[in-house]
Amino acid sequence: MSIAVFGSVNVDVTAYAERLPKPGETIHGTSYLTGLGGKGANQAAAAARLGSQVAMIGRIGTDGFGELARRELAAFGVELEHLLADAGSATGIAVIGVDARGENVITVIAGANHDVSSTDSARAATVLDHAKVLLLQLEVPVAANIAAAARVRAGGGMVVLDPAPAPAGGLPAELIAAVDIITPNETETAALTGSAPGNPAEGLAAARALKARGLTAAIVKLGRQGACVSGPDGDHHILPFAVTAIDTVAAGDCFNGGLAHALERGLPMREAVRFACACGALATTKKGAAAAAPTLAEVEALLARG
Repeated sequence: MSIAVFGSVNVDVTAYAERLPKPGETIHGTSYLTGLGGKGANQAAAAARLGSQVAMIGRIGTDGFGELARRELAAFGVELEHLLADAGSATGIAVIGVDARGENVITVIAGANHDVSSTDSARAATVLDHAKVLLLQLEVPVAANIAAAARVRAGGGMVVLDPAPAPAGGLPAELIAAVDIITPNETETAALTGSAPGNPAEGLAAARALKARGLTAAIVKLGRQGACVSGPDGDHHILPFAVTAIDTVAAGDCFNGGLAHALERGLPMREAVRFACACGALATTKKGAAAAAPTLAEVEALLARG
């Protein structure tokens, strides 16, 4: 398997409205969607839609939401042999609000994701031991992530961590030592470094500081300002792509799925991050989470357009 994703699988319930409600306020929305979500599932779907071979490792419940999640992941072409249906837990869900500008707020209930452990990485040893790229997030326990990363690194693979949701106390040293690339957004960068980058210069400084912790590369995602990377081929600001955003849910996940796809195919870091930026940008032009993942043809067209 070229890409393994170890992490969360949720079902998203997304409500759209002109604006997000204030605390204690009820407002009328315009529409809603129910579909596949969870940072792990989103990243798996994004990489698979681009044409990569992808295996999803994690847990769902034996409920209707679990059946929905499995069905939708299968439709993307994700390999699901190591997605465990856990009768003792409910499938994770995310309740999402999206405003007319595409901004969002999200509440996640972990469910079965909370029970993911090192036993899940042991179950999936045949996949992890041969994966070229492993995608991790922080919606499953850290110890489980470390165990999965150790298997992939031992087999010569590359480990990419999306540090979301970022823990208030920062990342454990053991986790940083287990990964090669880290990809925080502005909020997560603030949690990890103490300062949120407000512009590309600050993004580059943050990327350099994170890379200095022993990583191969650090990529700071700046949304509408592109991305900053400090990696083996130097420090670069990748310019944003001009698109009309309607929904930013899962844009970061599509970025990471695109990054894994590009790295697995051997692109240099700068080119891989530019490819990932195009994936993230295109995701904002569609509603939904995993459903917003772009195709390879769409990404290549945007890259050619510049």
